[in-house]
Amino acid sequence: MNNFGKASSRRSQALRWGGTILAIALLIYLFARQGWGDILSTFRAIPVWRLVLAFMIMLLSRLAVAGRWHVLLRAVEEVPWSKSFRITFAGLFASNFLPTTIGGDVVRLAGAIQLDMDGAVSAASLVVDRLIGMFGMALAIPFGAVPLIGWFKLGRAWQTPFQFGLASSWFSQRWEKIVDLIQRMIETVKIWIRHPKALLSSLFFTALHMLCLFGSIALLLNDMGESLSLWVVGGLWSFVYFVTLLPISINGYGVQEVSMTFIFTEVGGISVESGLAISLLIRTLQMLASVPGVLFVPGIIAGAKDQPET
Repeated sequence: MNNFGKASSRRSQALRWGGTILAIALLIYLFARQGWGDILSTFRAIPVWRLVLAFMIMLLSRLAVAGRWHVLLRAVEEVPWSKSFRITFAGLFASNFLPTTIGGDVVRLAGAIQLDMDGAVSAASLVVDRLIGMFGMALAIPFGAVPLIGWFKLGRAWQTPFQFGLASSWFSQRWEKIVDLIQRMIETVKIWIRHPKALLSSLFFTALHMLCLFGSIALLLNDMGESLSLWVVGGLWSFVYFVTLLPISINGYGVQEVSMTFIFTEVGGISVESGLAISLLIRTLQMLASVPGVLFVPGIIAGAKDQPET
């Protein structure tokens, strides 16, 4: 059983590495095909002060993400803001810069345990944190429905009976796993159902995070001469978000950029050079906004290594 688990883990890692390499290669191809000169001219159209403003908005988005997890923790444990925020930024930094060695959620879990929090409760809080984030993004999907329907009406999307058959087969084969996952999620959320105020507060922070993220994208697109409303940007990004949740790359590297370029150009109607530029800018801003976490990662990792084995 242990060997089977190790083999499955190796296959999963191979899939993520392969997906990452393939997506990055495709992204490089798109940049080369479009022409570096056109893309660079798109970058130059953005004033420096607007880039700084977009970065500050993205940093506020990261703070909102930290606030979302904090209110969930405070519902079951007494945790100071300063400590939970340090752990969150350490996790964000690990997710963006240390994807091959340690994950952001692992860092957050290790940091929570070092605060003498119950391991099971800490792990459950991370699951609920993810679910709240997914729920918030799901609420934005309808705002992208109008351009998506228009895209389908133009005949630019296609599906075949064979593809539908494959999707149906895939779903039926994994139905039991899907049901089991839903049941485990329900069991996890039960802890926080007794704390509706914490759930609502975390949803508020999710909304703030989304507003900042969508606002930074809309701001930069406007400087590129592309006109997309905040609502449409949110709807389109929600599609990108759920695509990058697929376990086919390391931290969504390449997949986020390629899917964002495709969705914002094909469905949103912006130019290809703007799509490539905005996808690269958003990834860069997200990474830069997580840099403060570098101050806290070493301490958390060192503390995790010092934990006695059970």
